[in-house]
Amino acid sequence: MQSPQGARTTKLLYACAAALIIAGCSSGASAPPLTPLRSTSQPALRATRQTVGLGKILSSNAGQIFGFDIDRNGGDGALATSTNVETFDQDSGAIRKTFPKSPQSGTSYVFDAIVTGDVGLVTREVMPKGSPFAKRFYDLMDPVKGKFTGKWTPPIKDIEVEAAGPNQTTGMTAIFAIELEKNDIPDLFESNVAKNEFGKVFHLNPRTFGVGNLPQVAQDTATNEAVIATSPDGGRVQGTAPINVLVNLQTGKQTQFTGLNNGEFGAGFVNGLAVDSSTGIAATTTELNAQVEFYDLAQQTGVAAQLPCTGDTSQGNSGAGIANDPVNGLFLVTDPSYCSGSQGSAIVVYDEKGNLVETITGFKFALGEPAPAINPAKRMGWAFGPGFNQLQQFFY
Repeated sequence: MQSPQGARTTKLLYACAAALIIAGCSSGASAPPLTPLRSTSQPALRATRQTVGLGKILSSNAGQIFGFDIDRNGGDGALATSTNVETFDQDSGAIRKTFPKSPQSGTSYVFDAIVTGDVGLVTREVMPKGSPFAKRFYDLMDPVKGKFTGKWTPPIKDIEVEAAGPNQTTGMTAIFAIELEKNDIPDLFESNVAKNEFGKVFHLNPRTFGVGNLPQVAQDTATNEAVIATSPDGGRVQGTAPINVLVNLQTGKQTQFTGLNNGEFGAGFVNGLAVDSSTGIAATTTELNAQVEFYDLAQQTGVAAQLPCTGDTSQGNSGAGIANDPVNGLFLVTDPSYCSGSQGSAIVVYDEKGNLVETITGFKFALGEPAPAINPAKRMGWAFGPGFNQLQQFFY
């Protein structure tokens, strides 16, 4: 049973298991409009626009960072290293507190998410003496006070949390996890993390939702559904189209529709997923064709946009993680090798109809970069890099 750090590294590298296709560099056209049908009222006030570009760099003194998040409604953030948890200020990037001061020998940490109520969820892995297998525990923490505040005790033993939400809006958060003692069987359930309360556990089909298919998970809080985008045949070149699955978090009922599979080699793996619960629009990135897909979840329709400087066989220039800004109606896509790396890495920003809004260059991302953590009210976010012990602030 590998460590959380090792498991997450494996997932990042697995996306390159498909045959490598030489990346092209041709201009991409904007996708046709996709009209959200969900009735919703947009927030009356939008964020004041700041200068677009990179900001400060945060450096952890404790080494490589294994997960982080920020409070979308405040000014705090938190991260984990192999030996401790650190809190930081979103605006200055300054480390506020580091704890525990004297971690137990053989203990390491992974930061999973900040959930509703500004509560942090942290995986604590303990390696028992004389055993090759680690035990996993889950701690709650306060990103403002910088301390552990309680335990989170999931209803299934020995699981690894693969995705939590993202959700800082409602009480119940979608949790996607795997059962390590049972050949990584995938599970889905909802939890009020802060209150250590849980809904029903739904055991998912490992042939469809197993880690080998790199399922991407998000949450639609308006419909109380988990949204899962996955490649049902392991991202095979010229393979089956990705599928999008909506799972009711109370009943487990699944609604499935086929995703886009554009390009000579098809879409391959789904690298990233985000959902705007206020409009019912989801966005994905796919591995073989360097495209970003935009889906109306209610109508089960979609359109695609080609990332800048790519063609539909530009595997080496495909996007990775995605964050959604529902306040300003934007999707932020991490692009590890923007324009074949000529401008480093980038965050490419789209509106919810698939139109390119702006590109922020100068990042240094690793392979399989996860989504940035953003604060829509500030139009500001943080992303991994440039070093493994660093986070990069940016404005969009």
